[in-house]
Amino acid sequence: MPPKLKIVYWQGERYWLGKFIDHPEIMAQGESLDELEENLRDAYRELLLEDVPAVHQMKDIAL
Repeated sequence: MPPKLKIVYWQGERYWLGKFIDHPEIMAQGESLDELEENLRDAYRELLLEDVPAVHQMKDIAL
């Protein structure tokens, strides 16, 4: 079973907005609650590099 994380969410003027309690830097929006949840899942996976294949490369870059 996949891990579960608690979110806080609210309805803005046009979109539902939300973020993870344990990772407040991960925020998303959606036109519906279902879309908000899907966008939060995608943002979580992207931020935590869950979709990076086992064989990959790393490199430091200057910002």
